[in-house]
Amino acid sequence: MKVRWSTAANRHLDEIVEYIAFDSPAAALRMDDLLRDAARRLADFPNLGKPGAIAGTRELIPHRSYRIVYEIDDDLVRILAVVHTSRLWPPFSGEDD
Repeated sequence: MKVRWSTAANRHLDEIVEYIAFDSPAAALRMDDLLRDAARRLADFPNLGKPGAIAGTRELIPHRSYRIVYEIDDDLVRILAVVHTSRLWPPFSGEDD
């Protein structure tokens, strides 16, 4: 299976890494690696995450602070969002991609 990141999910990850880097560039790199590695694992184990709050999605929590929201479509895992676990999910208005 292939894993593809949506534009919104890429932006979320960039924002997360940038925010963490203000305090610790090394921690930001570790978080980037952790989240990207978790997403890559979905290629082999697409059902690794639990059923999501939005119908048709799944949610993987690779770190207590972040959830990866994704959907499975045939041979593609599409990463839709990376969300801090303290944030309301799903949001009231979605982001178009």
